[in-house]
Amino acid sequence: QVQLVESGGGLVQPGGSLRLSCAASGSGFSINTMAWYRQAPGKQRELVAVFASGGSPHYADSVKGRFTISRDNAKNTVYLQMNSLKPEDTAVYYCYAGYQTGVVYSVAWGQGTQVTVSS
Repeated sequence: QVQLVESGGGLVQPGGSLRLSCAASGSGFSINTMAWYRQAPGKQRELVAVFASGGSPHYADSVKGRFTISRDNAKNTVYLQMNSLKPEDTAVYYCYAGYQTGVVYSVAWGQGTQVTVSS
């Protein structure tokens, strides 16, 4: 029902910044939670940042003070501003959305966007 399209990944030097975007499209849906996950080579997928409707953003300890999640509900879009990037931030970043279509609750995942932090 809902599709998530991510953009903004790329190669950046340590200390640099990137801004990821994720736009939800479809019809008749109401998004509750939007979040960003990441998965580095050889590691499990981990939650990076989450922003629930009516709540406040929360972050993994590893990114607190460096990353900022924000939402534009009118555009059904979530962003992840990543500053002071470190090599250990290198991963595929996935957008997540929990949403309702009528009384049915579903989740959607973006296709993933590669973030590489290297000098």
